[in-house]
Amino acid sequence: MLLCNGFGCNQQIWQYILPQLATQYQVVLFDYAGMGGSDPASYDPQRYASLAGYAQDVVDICQALNLQEAVLIGHSTGASIAMRAAINAPTCFTKVVLLAASPYFLNDGDYYGGFSREDLESLLSLMEADFDTWASMFAGVLMGPRNEVSFGQELALNFCSSDPTMSKQFARVAFLDDSRPLVPQLQLPTLLVQCSQDVAAPAEVGAYLLERLPQATLVTLAATGHCPHMSSPLETLEAMENFLRVE
Repeated sequence: MLLCNGFGCNQQIWQYILPQLATQYQVVLFDYAGMGGSDPASYDPQRYASLAGYAQDVVDICQALNLQEAVLIGHSTGASIAMRAAINAPTCFTKVVLLAASPYFLNDGDYYGGFSREDLESLLSLMEADFDTWASMFAGVLMGPRNEVSFGQELALNFCSSDPTMSKQFARVAFLDDSRPLVPQLQLPTLLVQCSQDVAAPAEVGAYLLERLPQATLVTLAATGHCPHMSSPLETLEAMENFLRVE
């Protein structure tokens, strides 16, 4: 099982569901270039000017470890990265789990992604001006008002554990990437795990993905916010396990 973190997060973000997963799978965790404990020298601005570079890293990990028929899990932007990796190297994976996925965060015509361009440009401007304030504010927005404040604080610490310069470029790539044209190309059985109230992946996005993914199942949790693997690990694990046990 290979786990792809969301934007700005390191592999510690999986700590609430990792112990249970590790009883059933050999779990592979990693940090994106420029994030967490990765070597800063590995960051190439040109390679990571799009999500394609991050997806290629996932494929490279699979090849280096000779992973075949693995379960691929991605959260948020990591879900788009996972989707791209599964399209590029389908034989490496057998099933895909996308947590709080969104192929495009911006509203666009009839497509409701959750954010206007003005909203995201304001977020990116705040990130440029005061990274720590942005991290605290954005983490709180993502976790939502119904979850414990400590989860927002933990998410903010994840954001702040990465190099700000690299995080700022990753943010622009992550928030403005449009992966919608690729969605129908994901041919593997896919579980969409969505929260009942998620500002970054609203219900409309889940419906969009369900309609366009060839082999998709959608589960909407009672959990709220954008990080169910943190705030509701048991409910998240149950949804994943029910999907993965089906042959």
